[in-house]
Amino acid sequence: MAADKFILIAALGIVAAILFWGVITMARGGEYNVKNSNRIMRYRIVFQAVALALILILMWFRQASS
Repeated sequence: MAADKFILIAALGIVAAILFWGVITMARGGEYNVKNSNRIMRYRIVFQAVALALILILMWFRQASS
């Protein structure tokens, strides 16, 4: 049970880190923002989808093991 909590926390932490990276990039503005803001948003969407899939898979495994 501890492994699934670690996986969830890690996945959500990665999504939060990417989100903050994007917010900081947009707040700073400039050339880096222009070049990378869309790429950072795509990273967030992909990792958010992965985190959601992990949540669903872990919920399915918990229900199947009951």
